[in-house]
Amino acid sequence: MKLQRKLFMIAAAALASACAGSISPVLAAPGGNAASMAPAATGRIRYAITDLGTLPGGSFSTGAAIAMTGLVVGGSNAADGLEHAVAWSRGRAVAIGADGVNSDAYGVNLFGQISGLTEIEARDPNNENFCAYGTDRQCRPFVWQAGRMKLLPLLGGNNATVGDNVNLFGQIPGAAETSEVDPACPKEPAPNGTGPQVLDYKPVLWNANTGSVRELRLPPGDTVGLAHWVNDLGQAVGASGTCDNFIPPPFVAAPHAVMWERDGTPVVLGNLGGAGDFATGMGTHATSINNRGQVVGVSVLGDNRTSRAFIWTRAAKMRELAPVAGHPHSAALAINDWGDVVGASGSLPFEDAHAAIWPGGGAAVDLNDLVAGSTSLYLLTAFGINDAGEIVGFAFDMESQEVHGFRATPTLRR
Repeated sequence: MKLQRKLFMIAAAALASACAGSISPVLAAPGGNAASMAPAATGRIRYAITDLGTLPGGSFSTGAAIAMTGLVVGGSNAADGLEHAVAWSRGRAVAIGADGVNSDAYGVNLFGQISGLTEIEARDPNNENFCAYGTDRQCRPFVWQAGRMKLLPLLGGNNATVGDNVNLFGQIPGAAETSEVDPACPKEPAPNGTGPQVLDYKPVLWNANTGSVRELRLPPGDTVGLAHWVNDLGQAVGASGTCDNFIPPPFVAAPHAVMWERDGTPVVLGNLGGAGDFATGMGTHATSINNRGQVVGVSVLGDNRTSRAFIWTRAAKMRELAPVAGHPHSAALAINDWGDVVGASGSLPFEDAHAAIWPGGGAAVDLNDLVAGSTSLYLLTAFGINDAGEIVGFAFDMESQEVHGFRATPTLRR
């Protein structure tokens, strides 16, 4: 989910603020609009940066996903001190979450169906803090369409969380709790602030059009999992493990990156050499799959201390996507149908974060080095990219000292 959720964003914001004086984005000459074109060679592409801003009274926002229509969704805090699911329509932030509780939006499709998660008023009887908002309220997935929020069903437990997209057919990936108490679950909060966990949770696909939920099978020996992304062919990717070695979002860490075929058959994708260190949140998981079957994600190396982005194909299996030159870590968070990968590169947990792009799955480029014109934003992490090459994420505003969502629109340098 999105890397990723609020805790990750707040950590990046605080650390970025501390080092903002040393940040100087590389500026390039602006060119014509090429948003409707297939991405060209890296050397020619530059990006016009738009500050998405916040809801009234807010100081923090993030862009999580962008549809081909240009509709951006994500989250923003507001004057009430809560986090709100937001859609940016015609340059204006519009809150779509329920009043009085925290919420965030994570996916949007061509038809304007928006997926997200929201707290409800009811307290979690197990105090699991599954949404990671720190309120102990129950966490529910939702779909927003035609101006209305609809909660999605669970698997017998109290909580669920969504992945990072909605496909063209209204399928939404995620994880839902069952009613099964698992004694292997950790009794203490996880490094990302969730927990203590009591119940098992399974990878699922919701159907926004029918309001149904389908549980996905787990690899042998695994008891919990999360579906992070589903393509338009119905193939999903995410992660699996056991309740004592899987950290649910934000900061997902798990032993197994998984792809689920359309019929629900799980395929374990391997790793880049490391077993993972769950005390520090290191592991392997798949974050996105495009309609060509290319999968991207994050895997720990053999030292169990270094995380690297990866790309996986059925023919070539898992291959490392190296970070920007000089950076120790990288994370791939989304891939479009052209094979362009976006995410982050820097030091974990991103004390020195740089939004990154791997054009066509090639060499990493710091997105800040491709900015056209002047901007006060320093781009920290890219969460989403559509097939027009438009990118969304969050950035540090060196003028306001706030973290704001951004939209990067491709242009051609003349």
